[in-house]
Amino acid sequence: DVQLQASGGGLVQPGGSLRLSCAASGFAFGDYDMSWLRQAPGKGSEWVSTINSRGYTTYYADSVQGRFTISRDNARSTLYLQMDTLKPEDTAVYYCKANVDSRDYWGQGTLVTVSS
Repeated sequence: DVQLQASGGGLVQPGGSLRLSCAASGFAFGDYDMSWLRQAPGKGSEWVSTINSRGYTTYYADSVQGRFTISRDNARSTLYLQMDTLKPEDTAVYYCKANVDSRDYWGQGTLVTVSS
């Protein structure tokens, strides 16, 4: 079974940094593009970033461009999101997502709270 487990969230002050991780199992991680999405309290989900299967190409939402960096370690089947210069509006539950054989899989999210 495809399993995705995000971790690394927490409480951080505005301007601070966090690094999220997503441990993947149950599929050939290195063969698939991976994404991060987030859902703020009371709002719908928002796409944040995508990285291609080899890690050579990345895409970012305008709201995080220049502040967040997506990366992956295919040998460890792990996806990362480095978040710098965090803002209160980045507060959300962050999820990693894989599209495997035309089906979307979401992991358990990790809560990021940006507040002073």
